Amino acid sequence: MQHNLIRLSEVKLRTGYSRAWIYRLISEKRFPQPIKLGKRSIAFVEHEIDEWINQRITKSRSN
Repeated sequence: MQHNLIRLSEVKLRTGYSRAWIYRLISEKRFPQPIKLGKRSIAFVEHEIDEWINQRITKSRSN
């Protein structure tokens, strides 16, 4: 299985959330956990972010 990684800047574009809000959601275990690439570098698994966004859409439309 191939996993594409995307950087925080792309996650911000896709979600419309700020860096601070994304980190808050991560700390609350309400957002996909990042992958550590180095001491100061992270990325996210693309399909996990897409799935999270789709879940938000479904939840929003079911209420």
